[in-house]
Amino acid sequence: MKYIGAHVSAAGGVQNAPVNAYKIGATAFALFTKNQRQWSAPALNNQTVEAFKENCRQYGYGPDQILAHDSYLINLGHPELHGLEKSRAAFLDELMRCEVLGLSTLNFHPGSHLNKVSETQCLKIIADSLNYVLDKTRSVIPVIENTAGQGTNMGFAFEQIAEIIDQVEEKDRIGVCIDTCHAFSAGYDLKSEEGFDKVWEQFESIIGFRYLKGMHLNDSKKLFASRVDRHESLGDGTLGVEIFKRIMQDPRFDGIPLILETPNDTIWPEEIELLKGFVL
Repeated sequence: MKYIGAHVSAAGGVQNAPVNAYKIGATAFALFTKNQRQWSAPALNNQTVEAFKENCRQYGYGPDQILAHDSYLINLGHPELHGLEKSRAAFLDELMRCEVLGLSTLNFHPGSHLNKVSETQCLKIIADSLNYVLDKTRSVIPVIENTAGQGTNMGFAFEQIAEIIDQVEEKDRIGVCIDTCHAFSAGYDLKSEEGFDKVWEQFESIIGFRYLKGMHLNDSKKLFASRVDRHESLGDGTLGVEIFKRIMQDPRFDGIPLILETPNDTIWPEEIELLKGFVL
């Protein structure tokens, strides 16, 4: 079964996210559990937590249909101790917020080397960060999102993601989310049918589908291999709409949140219906 949705607003409290998802016809959703542009936030109170869980029950959203996202400020590969400790503390807090809410996954961007350490060193710092937070939590799975490779961002190559996973001690508590725009911008040819098949063969060989916990379904404003992260509405970008039809008709992408982060949220209901219509 395909779980299709979008990264919805949690303005006014996380309990509003499942309501907002239901309003757009989503069968999955992503959310920030706190303001994504601030380092800290007040703890979730019991009333908010219970309201979130009740709304998820009411509208039919289980943990497998929800993909939380961490703050954009966090850099688990930070080359400087102060920035690294701050990022680790913030990420640990976000994992604990997910645990309180009964969520099973937390999506994150791996990190950036900021031109101060090598790529290999940065990947080790990211893995060490994951081992640090996994040791202090019980259940939530951190989910590595591939990047477009813009600036000094790591995780744009499948090999880099695999290198992080290889150094994580609890292999059953790590996952991957593939963003279609990021992959295309990083040089993975998802557009052609032949390219699509080859990319997923590479993914299985290098990382493995057992780690795939979610996807971000975005068209791209920029050209193939541009290394620039700019999302576009489905069918309006350089990727085109056929890739999304292939994903919807491929059983390898069943049972995980398939999340829109396209720029025009007013047409999310139409985009969700488009994707649902592609399912065989």
